[in-house]
Amino acid sequence: MNVQEIKERLIKGNQSYIADTENLTSDSSLRETLTNGQSPFAIILSCADSRVVPEMIFDCNIGELFVVRVAGNIANSSSIASIEYAVAHLNCKMILVLGHESCGAVTAAVQGGDNGPNLNHLVSHISDSVKMGEGKELIDVIKINASNNAKTLVENSEILKNAVDQSGLVIQSGYYNLGSGKVDFLD
Repeated sequence: MNVQEIKERLIKGNQSYIADTENLTSDSSLRETLTNGQSPFAIILSCADSRVVPEMIFDCNIGELFVVRVAGNIANSSSIASIEYAVAHLNCKMILVLGHESCGAVTAAVQGGDNGPNLNHLVSHISDSVKMGEGKELIDVIKINASNNAKTLVENSEILKNAVDQSGLVIQSGYYNLGSGKVDFLD
């Protein structure tokens, strides 16, 4: 699939999800076909939030998406390394950084304070987005954070930068609306 077809497939899958007409399966025959390898058509960097399950949101079966989940959908060294693998070895041509309504990690970053060393470290990755969104609503900061992390992928990875420049890799950001289930593509 080319990038436009990938985006159309994600949009169509999201429409099925919204309409409650998903075609999800993980039966034994599908699992058997995947034992010798994978060829996902897209990479999703999303939040670890239990309400945000990209395979369901985009009506995709196992093996169709390469999903990296971390609170706040942050592009840190571990998530970038995972994404680099998918680009370099699985030939994925699209990355979607997916923020979502009521993100707890972004909320923690906006509220500030001491959340302990591990959560403080995580929200430090969101601090630039908070500064950029100062005076704005939480929804705006969440969208800024998704966009910033899409940029961070290229800024902090030669593999991804080269793939964008030479191989047509596209990196977009999106926003998932919890209530409606709709994904808005932001870029």
